[in-house]
Amino acid sequence: MLFNKLPEDLFLPLAGQNRQIYQAVLLDLADQFFDEDLVDPFVPKDLIRSSIEDTVVKLGVRRWEPEENDSEAEQEAPRSTAEYTSRIYRRLVVTGWLEEEQRIYRTFVLLSPANSYLLRTLVSINNLEKRSYGGAVLNVLSSLEAAINDPAGRGITLQEAAQTASDFSAHLTDMMLGLRELKISLAATKNPQEIVRNFFDHFVAHILVSDYKTLKTKNNPFRFRRQILTQLRELQFDTPKVGLLSVHYQEQFETGYDDAEAMVHSHINRIIRIFESVDQRLATIDDFRYRLEKRVADTVRYMDKTTPGMSARLSRVITDAAQLDQRKLPKLETLEETGFLAPGSVRSPVRRRVATKPRVIQQDIIDPRVLEMRQLFKEYKARREVRPEKIEDYIERHLLGETQISAGQFTIDSIEDYICFSYLRHMRSLGKKGRTTANKYDIQFSDTYVNVADMVECRDFSIQRR
Repeated sequence: MLFNKLPEDLFLPLAGQNRQIYQAVLLDLADQFFDEDLVDPFVPKDLIRSSIEDTVVKLGVRRWEPEENDSEAEQEAPRSTAEYTSRIYRRLVVTGWLEEEQRIYRTFVLLSPANSYLLRTLVSINNLEKRSYGGAVLNVLSSLEAAINDPAGRGITLQEAAQTASDFSAHLTDMMLGLRELKISLAATKNPQEIVRNFFDHFVAHILVSDYKTLKTKNNPFRFRRQILTQLRELQFDTPKVGLLSVHYQEQFETGYDDAEAMVHSHINRIIRIFESVDQRLATIDDFRYRLEKRVADTVRYMDKTTPGMSARLSRVITDAAQLDQRKLPKLETLEETGFLAPGSVRSPVRRRVATKPRVIQQDIIDPRVLEMRQLFKEYKARREVRPEKIEDYIERHLLGETQISAGQFTIDSIEDYICFSYLRHMRSLGKKGRTTANKYDIQFSDTYVNVADMVECRDFSIQRR
């Protein structure tokens, strides 16, 4: 049980009249006990007292409320910083937060494992650090790939993937509950200015920027979800790999094979359930976000209507400003403030996203005769295409071993031959390649006409290689 691991009076300092002081002291002491360069967990007592004294000086403590279990001497307020430090240190030792250990002539202070874990948790709650969804999803993906690629040596990473997915799911729930609490708080607030202030302080600063905006970016971390689910479903039915994972779990957890196999399937199913329910959770979060922004938008919309004479005063200000010389008006260098009433301001909340309805994608079946006609048309276009390479092959096919040939000696047996013969005299009009081909031959024309293959009647000419 929880209280079998923690001292009974551990929470007395945080529940008494001076809890704000003890809170600040414990947060500062966390820097001493959780220092990355701290090799020995035993910290000298002088260093701990010095840290407490620095916190007292920083807070400027001048008021001390007597606690319930204080002695008569402790009922009076401390008269100096040293007395504040001694009383705080002594109470932390008595309630079980700190433990002392004597080493010859020096006294060292340490935290028990349970107290250390509790203090780290309290520090994380106080900081409310931004969670990296991309890092969490990539961590699950990399751990899963490591377990699949090497189930006999790194199968334990499947458990790490399941734990990371559970933490990720819990944080999504916390974010949804945070939106709900903020909505209830704003609904109970009657002051419009306080509603707007709380909206920006809590929603924009802690939820929208830190969490929600991450889910709406182009590089959405859930783009790896399909890959994770595909690998997990394949692993479920991969009996050899599941067997290797079970053997690895059996060695790591020192349990029976059946229990190890059940643990493997439990971790796989947990990750699948979490990533399959992501869409529903995001839809719930989006619904909360929409109602919250609508509430604030309505408040801002009616703020000026609840102030008597606001419209008249604004009208007079605009009229007076229009009569001033433009040279006396300040030049606008930014629209950060003047664009408050723009469509992108808080007056116009983002519209609720409407989910696209699923539809059956059917493949269009094309008539085979249409495909045949397309292929014939492509072949016909290819045969009619005029290229200098075809014309050169046509000439060389007729020259063979000859150096010169006349127009009447050409044959026309196909469409390709007809097109090539038609462009023999106009090769230079085919661009750079046509001029290159034309430079390989000399063409001499005569005044007589000749009939070629009973298809073309043209001026006679002779062509020879250069």
